[in-house]
Amino acid sequence: MAKTDVVAGLDLGSGKVTCVIAAPDAEGQGMRVLGGASVPCRGVKGGVVINIQDAARSIRQAVEKAEAQAGEMVHSVYLGVRGAHLESYNNHGAYNIARTDKEITQEDVTAVIETAKAIPISNDREILHVIPQGFGLDRQRGVPDPVGMEGSLLEVDVHIVTASSNHLNNLNRAASEAGFEVLETIYSPLALGEFLVTPEERDLGSMLVDLGGQTISVIVYSEGAVRFTKEIELGADAITRDLAIGLQTHMPTAENIKVEFGVAHPSLVNGSADVPISFKGLDGRTEKQVRMQVLTEIVLPRVEELLTIVGETVQNSNYADVVLPCGAILTGGGAMMRGFPDAAKQVLNMSSRLGLPHSGIVQAPENLMDSAYSTALALVCYPQTSMSRASGISRRREGGRWVRWARGLFKDIL
Repeated sequence: MAKTDVVAGLDLGSGKVTCVIAAPDAEGQGMRVLGGASVPCRGVKGGVVINIQDAARSIRQAVEKAEAQAGEMVHSVYLGVRGAHLESYNNHGAYNIARTDKEITQEDVTAVIETAKAIPISNDREILHVIPQGFGLDRQRGVPDPVGMEGSLLEVDVHIVTASSNHLNNLNRAASEAGFEVLETIYSPLALGEFLVTPEERDLGSMLVDLGGQTISVIVYSEGAVRFTKEIELGADAITRDLAIGLQTHMPTAENIKVEFGVAHPSLVNGSADVPISFKGLDGRTEKQVRMQVLTEIVLPRVEELLTIVGETVQNSNYADVVLPCGAILTGGGAMMRGFPDAAKQVLNMSSRLGLPHSGIVQAPENLMDSAYSTALALVCYPQTSMSRASGISRRREGGRWVRWARGLFKDIL
């Protein structure tokens, strides 16, 4: 296997840093995962670096553990980003074909996309992705690929994702400090959409909801394109905090209770309302108990609030009237709570399912085909997708691998 074929996806979550190492499958069946690892992280909050040294240390640990499992060493990563600092817009561009030869070339397509991404943004922001939604030729809309056709006026509608330059720089600095070059910075939910939402669902109309610890990412798809994206500054950690306060226990204990016993829909409580759940109090010694019914009374209102905010976010956008017959595709650690699809169906008033990779995208060990690894898996697959090729924006940072090489050399000398 050529070393250049091996790629790594790095997902910096608020609680964990996850790395997956993969390579193209020899038989053309998507990507083959060689290894993966997830470690705790204290240097990132809500998709933003709050301590570069802590973040770098966690990145190094995650990648090195994944390397040990994969039996391969990597020097560069595809870095996923998310958080409230990301903003998105839809825009329109037009380009006149002034040549005698009116045949549309790839250069013309690039030129019209350049006109569409000419939006006014502040100096502290930059464009991360420009994704074509559809082309028009001589006022005829709905042209999927104009290359090779003839026309005088080429138009395009695009979805643009922008980010804070400072936050992106801090993420890149953390990766560089860990010794890794960032091949490309990718808005993680876009990669997840290609990974978890089928082409048919994107075409007919659907919504991806990624419920992380401190942020919720929402993408609306229609007619095969991204129509709306939004980062909501609230996540499943709010449920954990409610439990910690209500049960008077530590956050790690509350998180364990949420994962092991939490339910998102009241139908799952039937027959177990009086089941006692034991846990440690704030002093770490006192044994406490809570009935399942009480636990549910704490969890359900927050689940309803989170899903209501998702619904209101879409209703308040320009895409409130878009029909989404394929419903909501749910992912992220928070969505793994038992009964969450049922709760989403009830609150959002649409069909809902948990996101699973569709066929032909990735081959991975069963332990890595888990929601905790979904984003990192999506990142290693994203560069192969049509959406990635259409985006045309690549934020690249050099130098990390030389730092790592020097550190390795110094370690060998010692």
